[in-house]
Amino acid sequence: MAETSELVKEILSGNTRAFENLIQEYRQLVSHIVFRMIPNPQDREDICQEVFIKVYQNLADFRFESKLSTWMAQIAYNLSINYLRQKKMISIEDLAVSEDQEVNLPAESIQPDKSVEEKDISQRLKNEIDNLPLQFRAIVTLFHLDQMSYDEIGKILNLPEGTVKSYLFRARKLLKERLLSKYQLEDIWQ
Repeated sequence: MAETSELVKEILSGNTRAFENLIQEYRQLVSHIVFRMIPNPQDREDICQEVFIKVYQNLADFRFESKLSTWMAQIAYNLSINYLRQKKMISIEDLAVSEDQEVNLPAESIQPDKSVEEKDISQRLKNEIDNLPLQFRAIVTLFHLDQMSYDEIGKILNLPEGTVKSYLFRARKLLKERLLSKYQLEDIWQ
């Protein structure tokens, strides 16, 4: 925390090199969030830049009540949600995940060659993650790719920790069902 505090002080004192260091340190975190939520590649880059602009503009207001990474991830998530709303790509209802949400699984199954299947699993998993409901997608990305805690994810998404755990469990279950149904990948879950 002391290192982060010093970095923030340096940035606030006008040290542009310190801000460049912050961008380098948190670029991957911001990219993971934005790239999972925003379909258009050009818009992804713009939103990532906007995240860092907002961070710079609001850094003086950061009070160290959470990790800097959590605060920045929340900015990235909120800007992505706002973008999707402005483009009418999501509504408030899309953000809510109902308890009885139906899973639409395709009827066809594919029997790929074993070696092709092994090479393709990560791409298939990525594709299925991209098709998850928005909050599930965000939680899976933050937990597995960015290795954030339930508490941090809850702060970013403004959800109780128990809800984050429940959504992560349901997202994993949904991914497993979809992968097993589409690709018959029983081996990867054992």
